[in-house]
Amino acid sequence: MRQGGRQAFRLVTNYTHKPMKTLILLTLSLVLLSAAAFSQRTPIFPKGEIATVNNHTGTVWLKELNPPDSLLDIGIATATFAPGAKLDWHIHPAGQVLMITEGTGYYQEKGKPVQVVHQGDIIKCAPGVTHWHGAAPKSSFTYIAVSTNSKKNKTVWLQRVSDVEYNSARN
Repeated sequence: MRQGGRQAFRLVTNYTHKPMKTLILLTLSLVLLSAAAFSQRTPIFPKGEIATVNNHTGTVWLKELNPPDSLLDIGIATATFAPGAKLDWHIHPAGQVLMITEGTGYYQEKGKPVQVVHQGDIIKCAPGVTHWHGAAPKSSFTYIAVSTNSKKNKTVWLQRVSDVEYNSARN
């Protein structure tokens, strides 16, 4: 009887082996495809409109998220840069904080080397410091910008970032 029990088990195992294996492979494939689709993250905020002002090179999208007001004098915006796009040299008289939410970008203060920045990095643009920021050549780049003291903090735009300055970054 014991041997017959084994025999019956083998028959069931052999009978269900191929359909079970197919089912497991199909399930595993669906899980992997779902994970890949889920990793294609949806942005937290809308991309905004393509910037039409003459203070950058490449394609830049801007979206104001919170205009400063009398209650809280804090401006919040998001900017998305196509690969290689960058802002001109500029100054924020009252400073600015950038929270990198996606991609790889560059940040440089005048007289200092270019810094490579990634998702999760925070950049503190000190008041009155000349700097630029933009996307790395092969990556889009998105950040949330926070600015205070709006009456005193109008961006001062300067010259374009040269190819030599931009290409001085080392990934």
